[in-house]
Amino acid sequence: MFHLLLLAGVLLGGYIVLIQTLFKRSKCRGNAPLNASMFYRVLTVGFLSAGGNTGIGKATALHLARKGARVILACRNRDKAEAKHTDSRTRNRNISPETGSTDVLYMHLDLASLKSVRCFAETFLKTESRLDLLINNAGLVADGRTEDGFGIEFGVNHLGHFLLTCLLLERLKEAGGGRVITLSSMAHRWGHIDFEVSSERKTAYCNSKLCNVLFTHELAKRLKGTNVTCYSLHPGVVRTELSRHVSLWQKIFIEPVARLLFLDPEAGAQTTLHCALQEGIEPLSGRYFSCCAVQEVCARARDDAVARKLWEVSERLCGLS
Repeated sequence: MFHLLLLAGVLLGGYIVLIQTLFKRSKCRGNAPLNASMFYRVLTVGFLSAGGNTGIGKATALHLARKGARVILACRNRDKAEAKHTDSRTRNRNISPETGSTDVLYMHLDLASLKSVRCFAETFLKTESRLDLLINNAGLVADGRTEDGFGIEFGVNHLGHFLLTCLLLERLKEAGGGRVITLSSMAHRWGHIDFEVSSERKTAYCNSKLCNVLFTHELAKRLKGTNVTCYSLHPGVVRTELSRHVSLWQKIFIEPVARLLFLDPEAGAQTTLHCALQEGIEPLSGRYFSCCAVQEVCARARDDAVARKLWEVSERLCGLS
């Protein structure tokens, strides 16, 4: 009996430690009055069902729509986006009873294709006169290559976001006080940037998340003197549809753990919302956030020389230089 009680105590103690550290919850306290401007525009970018139309992206979009923002969901899976939100062809259908907003639109974007990114940006700039908030939300875990021959995780998680941000920066500057938010991950800690050697598959996701942090670090430097700021973040360990790619036996193990410990998408959206809505964080442009607070990153995630070279290499790969 004593051994059972001891085991129960250890398990309970471990559970408490986990939910206070790795699986800690936070709450966005930011309350910027988006509905004070009927023209406030938000672009949230995703990929397949891991992007703007489910999970963290959906929770973020719903919250911002409730606050009166005009939200554009950019993702590849048109059927899922239209089923949940609005048909961009009509531009006046309610997103859902959840918001009552008629100002949430779907636009097709495939981050695995630089051509698609350019076409999207061209269409967006023609049809949307304003952009206040760009949320780079995609975080893909998968094998394969993009249309342009890059590793799928590097191509989608970094290059697609990089090119789109560069193409839309001028529109963000025009709005005044624009923000760029890029979802990274605590996995960036295990990433490495090697410009000479292709990344190993097992570390490709971590590397792409490190790219997100370095991209934001360098972007902040390039935005100095403008009214646009940028932030990267770890949303938490969130229960999303990323597990759809794993095998059945892995799901049998993952699902019970996920239900017990992982954050739901609403909780996982809180740090994104903090970076979007919190007033007074402009001096923290370029920094990394977790649990709705700025966090320090390791030395290689704030290496000026590597961040600058990554930007230059990304420009070349995207055909910007």
